[in-house]
Amino acid sequence: MAVQSGLVLLIVFLLLLILRVPISISIAIASIATILTQLPFDLSIFVAAQKLVTSIDNFSLLAVPFFILAGILMTNGGIAERLVNFAKVLVGRMPGSLASTNIVGNMLFGSISGSSVASAIAIGGVMGPMEKKEGYDPRFSAAANIASAPTGLLIPPSQSLIIFSLASGGTSIAALFIAGYLPGILWGLLCMVVAMFIAKRNKYPLSERVTFKIALKTFWDAIPSLMLIVIVIGGILAGIFTATEAAAIAVVYSLILSFAYKNIKVKDLPKILTESVILTCMIMLLVAASGVMSWVMSYTGIPQMISDALMGISSNPIIILLIINLFLLLVGTFMDITPAILIFTPIFLPIVTGFGMDPVHFGIMLVMNLCVGNITPPVGSALFAGASVAKLELEDVIKSLLPFYGAIIVALLLVTFIPEISLLLPRLLGL
Repeated sequence: MAVQSGLVLLIVFLLLLILRVPISISIAIASIATILTQLPFDLSIFVAAQKLVTSIDNFSLLAVPFFILAGILMTNGGIAERLVNFAKVLVGRMPGSLASTNIVGNMLFGSISGSSVASAIAIGGVMGPMEKKEGYDPRFSAAANIASAPTGLLIPPSQSLIIFSLASGGTSIAALFIAGYLPGILWGLLCMVVAMFIAKRNKYPLSERVTFKIALKTFWDAIPSLMLIVIVIGGILAGIFTATEAAAIAVVYSLILSFAYKNIKVKDLPKILTESVILTCMIMLLVAASGVMSWVMSYTGIPQMISDALMGISSNPIIILLIINLFLLLVGTFMDITPAILIFTPIFLPIVTGFGMDPVHFGIMLVMNLCVGNITPPVGSALFAGASVAKLELEDVIKSLLPFYGAIIVALLLVTFIPEISLLLPRLLGL
C-alpha cells in the first residue's frame, strides 16, 4: 500500500509542479489524489477539509504573521545602513573588510528581518556601490552578499525554526532559537575566511582606520536595532513571554523604531500591512496543505517505507545522514524552505531520532540544508535578488560563488556531525 501511495503522491505532485500549479495547491491535490486510492470519495474530502483547518489551529503559529510584520517594518525602517556601519567597526581593517562587512551586515540584518531576500537587497544595496568605489570586482561583491544572505534564517528569531517546531510535533522553539546561533555564525565566519583569502589574492584595499570616537558613536546608533534581538531572545529565555508574545512585542518595537528613524510614515502602514497579510496567507495555506499531506503519508505508511529503504542501504548513522543531507540539498534547489520543512520533517525525523539524534540538532541541520537552496539555481530567491541588486547576469555570479559554496558545505558537514555546535548553547541554558 505504501509503495503505491508513494508513487501516486510523487507523480501527481511533480506533474502539478511542472504545470506551474502553485505549490500549496499542488500539495493539497496530490494528497487528496493519494488518499482517494485508499478511502471513499466523500470520506477523503471530509478528512482533507478537516486537516486543512486543524493544521493551522495552533497558538504557536501566531508568531509567524507577527514576525513577518516585524521583518517588513525593520526592512523599510532604515536600519540597514546603521547595521552596515556597525559591521564595519566589527571587522576592522582585515583583508576584504568591505566584503566581510557585507557578510556581518547580512548576519545582523537577516536575524532581524528574518528574510534572506530582504538581506540580499538591503545590505547588498548599501555595500555594492561602496565596494565598487574601492575597486572590488562586482561579481565577488555580489557573491559575498548572496552567500551570506541566508545566515539570518538560522540566527534567531527565525520563522523557519518556528515552522520546524510545528512540523516536528512541538520541539522547543526557545531551544531551536538558541541552537541556531553557532551554526549561523559558523556559516558567516567561513564565508568571511573565503572573502579574506580572495581579497588578499586580488590585493583589494583596506578600509580606513576608524577612530575610537566614531566607533563608539556607530555602536550607539546601532544599539536600538540590536536591542530587538536582545528583547525577543532575552524575554523568551527569561520566561517573561512566549515566542508568540515575543513576536507581537517585536512588531510594537519595530514600529516605534521605524517612526523614530522617520523612514516610515502613517501613510505607509496600509501597504506594509497588506504585504504582511499576503505573505502570511501564503505561508498559512502551505501549512494547511502540508498538514493534509503529513496525515496522508502517515495513514499510508510512506515514512516507514522510506525509513526501511534507508535502513536497507545502510544502518550506519553517518551514511544515513549523508544521504539525507544530499537529498535535502537537492530538494532545496527547486522547493521553497517552508513547504520543504513541512513535508520532509515527518519523514526524516523518526529515522534520525531512531538512532539517537536530538530533534533540535536535526532541526538546525534540516533548515541549514534548505537554506542553501536559497542561493543556488534554478529557483534560489536570494540568488536572484542578490544578482538583481548588483545588476549582474546570473552566470556572472555563479562562478564567483563556487568558493563560498565550498565553505558553506564545510559548515553544513560540521553542524551535521558535531552535535555540540547546535546543542552546546541550549544545554548550557538548560533548554
